[in-house]
Amino acid sequence: MDRYLSIQAFVKVAEKESFAEAARQLGVARSVVTERIKQLESFVEAPLFHRTTRSVKLSEIGAAFFKECSELVTRLEGLTDQMRDLKGSPKGVLRLHVLPGFALGHLSLVLREYQDQYPDVRLDIVVNDRVVDPVDEGYDVALQIFEPALDVLIAKRLFPIRRLFLASPDYIARLGMPRRPEELLRHRLGVYARYPTGDHWQFWRGKHKIEIELPASLRSNSVHLLREYALSGAGVVCIPTIAAADDIVAGRLTPVLYGYRLSSYWLTAVFPTTHRYTLKVRLFVDFIQRKFRGEPHWDQLLITNGFLPHDDIVTSRSRLRRS
Repeated sequence: MDRYLSIQAFVKVAEKESFAEAARQLGVARSVVTERIKQLESFVEAPLFHRTTRSVKLSEIGAAFFKECSELVTRLEGLTDQMRDLKGSPKGVLRLHVLPGFALGHLSLVLREYQDQYPDVRLDIVVNDRVVDPVDEGYDVALQIFEPALDVLIAKRLFPIRRLFLASPDYIARLGMPRRPEELLRHRLGVYARYPTGDHWQFWRGKHKIEIELPASLRSNSVHLLREYALSGAGVVCIPTIAAADDIVAGRLTPVLYGYRLSSYWLTAVFPTTHRYTLKVRLFVDFIQRKFRGEPHWDQLLITNGFLPHDDIVTSRSRLRRS
């Protein structure tokens, strides 16, 4: 019996509560994982799991064994990566989950540089707006607007996600420019479905906070659909500046309620604590933090052109809706 491989399989099955998923992540057949667990149970002379047709749960002995084994595997993986670090050559597949607005408009621009720098890392990128748990779904890193509460996750803030209310010049010419939050009640409003506050909005003007209920005429999980909705002249939308800066500077969209601020969220790099020593994860997070350090260039563009006040960021502590 290869004791380390058996312990590694045990830890993965315990984390995933699934032999099949553990096998998939380890890159071996399910029968191999089953055999490794069987050998380990024979070695410790105790059952490590309670198995049914529907579930795989740790036994009492397995739960006690898991804590020590998990820390052991993490330390060994960290030591292995530190040895690789001496050669400066991260390898393998890096599985990422990324928000569409960031992936399509900005991350794609730096991937070539990353791959030139680390040619032995293969990227597997899933793009959608869903909030994910990297541990449950097997991602190395998730770039998302989500501050994790779980102690099995680490979050590194990358940059603020500011939001503006926008409309097309044609819409404003037909229906007027909203100048105060309550005036939005007379307009069709499109909002991002994952904002956690629903129809309840908070605005800041200086240090003064204004709270108001604003029912949405359109709610969507697609920022790009909302952008097109505004460009078509259908209504006023609230979307992140990351998705609209070029349209604003080009005059295709116009900020409304200038002088009022909304709270900002943060794009974060979220990854399992067990990956904190993994070279490919650490170097990727460092790379992204380095490339997007400071004021985001799309916000700097708006500040330079007078479309966005350079005020302190009001940060929301709310989490986005998971579904």
